[in-house]
Amino acid sequence: MSVSVVLGCQWGDEGKGKLVDILAADADICARCAGGNNAGHTIVVPIGPNQVKMTFAFHLLPSGLVNPKCTGLIGTGVVVHVPSFFAELDALQAKGLDCSNRLFMSDRAHLVFDFHQIVDGLKEAELGGSSIGTTKKGIGPAYSSKSSRSGLRVHHLFDHELFAERFRRLVEGRFKRYGHFEYDTEGEIARYKVLAERLRPYVVDGVVFIHKALSSGKRVLVEGANAVMLDIDYGTYPYVTSSSTTIGGVCTGLAIPPKLIGTTVGVMKAYTTRVGGGPFPTEQLNDIGVHLQEVGKEYGSTTGRRRRCGWLDLVVMKHSYLVNGYDTLNLTKLDVLDDLAEIKIAVKYLVDGKELEGFPADLELLSRVEVVYVTLPGWKTSIASAKSIADLPGNCKKYVAYIEEFLNIPIEWIGVGPGRESMLQKKGRLVL
Repeated sequence: MSVSVVLGCQWGDEGKGKLVDILAADADICARCAGGNNAGHTIVVPIGPNQVKMTFAFHLLPSGLVNPKCTGLIGTGVVVHVPSFFAELDALQAKGLDCSNRLFMSDRAHLVFDFHQIVDGLKEAELGGSSIGTTKKGIGPAYSSKSSRSGLRVHHLFDHELFAERFRRLVEGRFKRYGHFEYDTEGEIARYKVLAERLRPYVVDGVVFIHKALSSGKRVLVEGANAVMLDIDYGTYPYVTSSSTTIGGVCTGLAIPPKLIGTTVGVMKAYTTRVGGGPFPTEQLNDIGVHLQEVGKEYGSTTGRRRRCGWLDLVVMKHSYLVNGYDTLNLTKLDVLDDLAEIKIAVKYLVDGKELEGFPADLELLSRVEVVYVTLPGWKTSIASAKSIADLPGNCKKYVAYIEEFLNIPIEWIGVGPGRESMLQKKGRLVL
């Protein structure tokens, strides 16, 4: 099959960007299928004739653009804040990453406006102590506009009079709902008339574009945003994002039929993190949590917020696999565990002494779970210089093998550092 998919297995921030960067070397197109500029993929790569290492933080644009031969596509399922699109593009080009003539956007993608971002903050304020902890990028309100059939799509920008009429109606609806907050409606309409002309060369019919590519034998790499535990249906609702972050979102967000999807790789951190509010059964509010946070440099690349940290949760991973059906896994940031004398892994949830069959939908029930852990010995040595699986210490290999055996999924990629060269690849299961 010519379509490969990279998805997050946990609550996002697993390090998907680095694997996408590696796989994009063999891809013709790297496509985003959902989310917006609330995503954050950080990649460290050598650029230019002197191969100077540069750090790129992608938010809306597909991170496969780091490969100069790869074309980027922002799919229909993505919501687009046009000023942020150009700000990110300009920042990449200023760092020496030329994206000329290889970045496109579906004409059916919905638009995020500044008033959506204002409303995002107002909605959070309404929730008070129950706030979701959104990035306040306007993503949820934009998807709300989409679902209520009042949203504006990219193609609407090119009929200015119709756009202006619908835009005024949309803003007035938000004034009625939230009160008359400060917002220059006519100024925005004028700004988007200019932005529309700058955006025009990037806009394509997303359905035709992707199927022309597939029919001509092009290899497509789909870059998921966020992760399954933030999915609007299968995550820890309501502490989730507003889009389908699962394999289903690939089909709806890019018009790719399921039969055309080949390999699906799930990216999982060697421990667990999440940003914002919501349940987190294995969270460690202690020295272990601080260690993971500091050694792992757990700060959001989109918001800069400190991530909450805890032990690896294989109950979450089983749920994740049932939803997405991964063929292989990428285990990232294994080196963050180097200095720990022992490492715990969550293997089941109990409520009133009875094991739950899966990850519960009911957050009240989830708040009552007793997490059952297994404890494995640490390896107490740095693995940052490892060049192959054979270089890993015995206890490190045991940690990897335990995860593979429990989930019955091979771990094909192992991250032992931040750079492209720090991703180890192996074939098949680890046999000790």
